[in-house]
Amino acid sequence: MSTSPPVITVLVSDTGPRPTGLEVLEPRATLRYTDAAGLGDAVQGADALLLWDFFSSAVEGVWRRCDTLQWIHVAAAGVDKLLFPELRASDVVVTNARGTFDRPIAEFVLASVLAHLKLMREGQELQREHVWRHRETLPLRGRSALVVGAGNIGREIGRLLRAVDVEVTGAGRSARTGDPDFGTVIASSDLPAEVGAFDFVINVTPLTDATRNLFDRKVFAAMKPSAYFVNVGRGASVVEDDLLDALRAGELAGAALDVFETEPLPADSPLWDEPRLAISPHLSGDSAGWLDTLAGQFVDLAQLWLDGEPLPHPVDKQLGFVRSAGS
Repeated sequence: MSTSPPVITVLVSDTGPRPTGLEVLEPRATLRYTDAAGLGDAVQGADALLLWDFFSSAVEGVWRRCDTLQWIHVAAAGVDKLLFPELRASDVVVTNARGTFDRPIAEFVLASVLAHLKLMREGQELQREHVWRHRETLPLRGRSALVVGAGNIGREIGRLLRAVDVEVTGAGRSARTGDPDFGTVIASSDLPAEVGAFDFVINVTPLTDATRNLFDRKVFAAMKPSAYFVNVGRGASVVEDDLLDALRAGELAGAALDVFETEPLPADSPLWDEPRLAISPHLSGDSAGWLDTLAGQFVDLAQLWLDGEPLPHPVDKQLGFVRSAGS
């Protein structure tokens, strides 16, 4: 680094809140706040970039002006909106919000599964209609789940489901046995041949070339008619029309989607009206205080970086995610 204080550019959105607590870095670094429109000027001469506006893809358009950039931190788990060929080929280190969303997303998945088995949505509808109707719910113990995505979030989902006596198998880039969390991991490319064995199929994969449209007609047709699908990964991993067709045909018992190919989900999307589908607005990881946690995580990383220490758990820019300890 130069003798002058390093410059950290912080990309914020026009409408969302700014990160709090970053002022503790000001004695050691110059902070530049900008929105996407001003990013080209703000990134020139900057040493680090915090993408607080984590869904922004603006960096690619100003890449030629990133003349001194060493590090980009994305305040999200997924980095698919950021990566582009020139960045992948560069020496710029990329980090993400690894660890922040593991437990909240795992809890959301468990809640989704329980809401399905315990007929919670049906109960709400009957309550609105003032109807008293006894029903038998379904047990969770002894069910089986396939967690597609063997990173940290997937592993936390697996641990939480195992704690309530669900048999958990993982799916990842390659098949293997002896995994420290899943035991058995099947290859995601083999999903059509494997998904029929599971009661729950949960997608938590990052969005890469290998996972785009991963869940299509073939995969849904291979699931049990009693199976339940949960997507807390990325919307573009699912062919939504194929999922809708499978639900309407009774090929699946139901699904919960927290992420969508287009967000916000358009008001005229037919997904809204599918009774077997639970929709939430990309909130599975956003437990109270999450923004403060994200800001604190960046401060901790920035202190390491300013001390000249290596940044832990960098994103593998070729793969598009952080390699987990068990992968």
